[in-house]
Amino acid sequence: MICGIDEAGRGCLCGSLFVAGVVCDDKNAFFLKNHGVRDSKTTTKSQRQKLFTLITNTKGIFFHVVEKTSNQIDQKSLSTCLKESIQEICIKLTPYSKNFLLDGNTTFHSIPPKNSSLQCIIKGDNKITQIAAASILAKYFKDLEMQKLHVLYPDYHFIQHSGYGTKKHLEKIKTLGYTPYHRKSFIIKKSLLDFNF
Repeated sequence: MICGIDEAGRGCLCGSLFVAGVVCDDKNAFFLKNHGVRDSKTTTKSQRQKLFTLITNTKGIFFHVVEKTSNQIDQKSLSTCLKESIQEICIKLTPYSKNFLLDGNTTFHSIPPKNSSLQCIIKGDNKITQIAAASILAKYFKDLEMQKLHVLYPDYHFIQHSGYGTKKHLEKIKTLGYTPYHRKSFIIKKSLLDFNF
């Protein structure tokens, strides 16, 4: 049983960070891959909705998702929130797996539970189905959050850019300012906005 871990929203200017862990054996990993589970960046929103249902309703698959809000990120730092999220996932899912594989090149100094291992896999969401499944879950929850924020703040077009620092998003921040959900600790270069917060 392998646990794959991935996140969504790490580089966003607005909204929460979501970190997910998915545990399954080789048989279920093969099943998920055959049904289209892959790196969430290569899927559409509607595909992620279907894959979310598949992952969360398949017998023998275990998962846990952690949300860290923009306020928590501002108060603690992004790295601390990532470390806490990874450690929480390891603790919650250690009854099912002792082998934790994290997408990327750093564990953020996370310490796995006793008798467990935590390993980084660069581009792991393309190599390990469990990590790809985790990326789907994390991005699914990020999609839901952006839909809710779009209803609250339609002028920001959150559905289009998911809170990332696109040109359109930066222009909206320049003209409308921050919402309560923006990460105030994220420094936006003045040259990008020509605007002083």
